[in-house]
Amino acid sequence: MKVKFWGVRGSIASPGPATAYYGGNTTCIEIRTDRNELIIIDAGTGIFPLSQTLLDEMPLTANVLISHTHWDHIQGLPFFAPNFIPGNLLRLHGAFDPVSGKGVEQVMAVQLQYSYFPVREAEMKARIEYVTLAPEKSFQIGSATITPYLMNHPVVNFGYRIEASGKSVFFTGDHEPPQNLYDRADNRYRDYQVLVDERTDAILQAMRGVDVLIADCSYTEQEYPDKKGWGHGTFSSSIQYAVSAGAKILFCTHHEPTRSDAALDTVFQKVLADNPPRVGGPQYQLAREGEIYEF
Repeated sequence: MKVKFWGVRGSIASPGPATAYYGGNTTCIEIRTDRNELIIIDAGTGIFPLSQTLLDEMPLTANVLISHTHWDHIQGLPFFAPNFIPGNLLRLHGAFDPVSGKGVEQVMAVQLQYSYFPVREAEMKARIEYVTLAPEKSFQIGSATITPYLMNHPVVNFGYRIEASGKSVFFTGDHEPPQNLYDRADNRYRDYQVLVDERTDAILQAMRGVDVLIADCSYTEQEYPDKKGWGHGTFSSSIQYAVSAGAKILFCTHHEPTRSDAALDTVFQKVLADNPPRVGGPQYQLAREGEIYEF
């Protein structure tokens, strides 16, 4: 299996010399099975450079898994080059949105209004199909079994476990570890903690034993108190997931857009000092745009 990172930045694209090494594009990950079947996770601005490399594979079937519908995870879709070429198929997978009452089809419908984009969906030359997913209901893309899991974010967010040929990847999307809403002195704390523990256990089970864990590591422990409730994890929380789940390697992603490459390196060295890798435990690595990991 091969994993290639096309976008690793969170919240907003941040191109420029200060982010040239790790990359400024927002979330997009290409996965290839051992049979070279293509799976794309999220469609941030990184999906545009990915799409340029796919033009040699026409006609193309592109299965895109959307973790959630915040802009930094969908804003590249209108610029996905195969959409403009007859004979291609874009199959978009994602969650039902209880707020709008719509499925994943709204991702394109909202963006491809003339007010925001000059080409309507009806004018796209490729065929576009929509698959609305349910939590923990597995489905197949070629030889790969994909299972969406409900994570913790201000909108419905799916983490995805992808398994093929005995190999596995888990991507969290944007995820903040579940927290108790009540103070310990509150008589509601204990009952709510039961729910928190159940959610935490379910998430760990979803990640259990994966070869590759790709996780939201937006903040340091020092930054997190001011960002609590925003729906993002810390380096330490994702490392704890990797250790508890028995992952082989953790790729930290969704890099804070204001953090330069130099600052990201400094932060990560501090994280490694505070959370030294254990013998036989997971490796920890910063996701970098353009990096390929094969296993």
